[in-house]
Amino acid sequence: MQSFEHAFTALRLFHGHESLQSLGAELDRVGSRRAVIFCGKSIARNTNCLDLVRAALGPRYAGVFDGVMSHSPLLSVRSGMQFLATQNADAVIAVGGGSAIVTARASSILLAEGDDARQLCTQRSADGSLKSPRLNAAKLPQFVIPTTPTTACVKAGSAVFDADTGQRLAFFDPKTRAQALFIHPQLACSAPPQLVQTASLNTLTMAIEGLESLTGDPIVDALLLHSIRLLAENLPLLGSNQDDGAMRGQLIIAALMCGQGTDFAGGGIAAVLSHSIGARFHLNNGLLGSMILPHSMRFNEPITAKRIEKVAYALRDLPFNIHSSDSAIDLVEQLLDTLNIPKRLRDLGVTQDTFNAIAEEAMLNWFLQSNPRKVNEPGTLTQLLQQAW
Repeated sequence: MQSFEHAFTALRLFHGHESLQSLGAELDRVGSRRAVIFCGKSIARNTNCLDLVRAALGPRYAGVFDGVMSHSPLLSVRSGMQFLATQNADAVIAVGGGSAIVTARASSILLAEGDDARQLCTQRSADGSLKSPRLNAAKLPQFVIPTTPTTACVKAGSAVFDADTGQRLAFFDPKTRAQALFIHPQLACSAPPQLVQTASLNTLTMAIEGLESLTGDPIVDALLLHSIRLLAENLPLLGSNQDDGAMRGQLIIAALMCGQGTDFAGGGIAAVLSHSIGARFHLNNGLLGSMILPHSMRFNEPITAKRIEKVAYALRDLPFNIHSSDSAIDLVEQLLDTLNIPKRLRDLGVTQDTFNAIAEEAMLNWFLQSNPRKVNEPGTLTQLLQQAW
């Protein structure tokens, strides 16, 4: 009998056309009277979407911070912190994708703990281990209205980009988990299809790396298996069904399930390297991860051969299959082939002369610790980057 512990995190989920009707009641549950919306410029310009959220907030609406930027740069987070303070906010509504959600959480952390981001983030100790400081101050309640399938919607971690150092600063605070999540078809259809696709690819990478992990349990496996299945069933339909709210809702649910599962299973090499490359070249993590994933799966296969049989189980008997006996890695590559996306890092302008720096930075990433096959030196990551190039 396997020994494990699984602690379910509280989350209230509202899905469908009437989902936003519950937003006011959820804010009342936490005593909120001044809720601030966090979003990017595209959502701010989409008056139909923003008006839906404002109407749901009613008299609790206290303003919009529309300074969210891709990769959640520290400058944007600090601006968000200042906006929360000047508006005397008592709750945050993140509307958008991962950057909006992370910026809202990180801004709330800096507001509560003090604007000293480099001291509040995860630190590497002298012995090489990574430690996250305890962030004990009470945080503003977080609520999420996702427009893309991002695992960030249920996470407690927030990684922001420090332009001064070129590094990602990771904050971990369970008090910043979303109190409630609202999946509304009009908001879900507001994001460009390409953005939905790349966010889904990021979810796929995380779900597969979660199943590769040696720390999973039967509940984690169930969440990740169904996440992969939903992604595989719906992602190929995105190009021809751009305004299908039900299909986009399924992709968001897949991201939610992946986010919950990977809280216990952790991450892996493909996600880690995509973070380092994405911040350096201003590229999308999901697309990068999909390029590295088959190579990282092959690297891990001596350790994960039994684990990734579950990935094959999730992907079999779907329209893109060639042979039901194909390996998990073959099936992943077949799925990616259906999506008409770039396959090599060189296609996105990633240059080989940066590989050593990318690998060195990736060695500092918290999630590398949970990769099933240990990576002891950056040269291993450099070789994988070369294979994906």
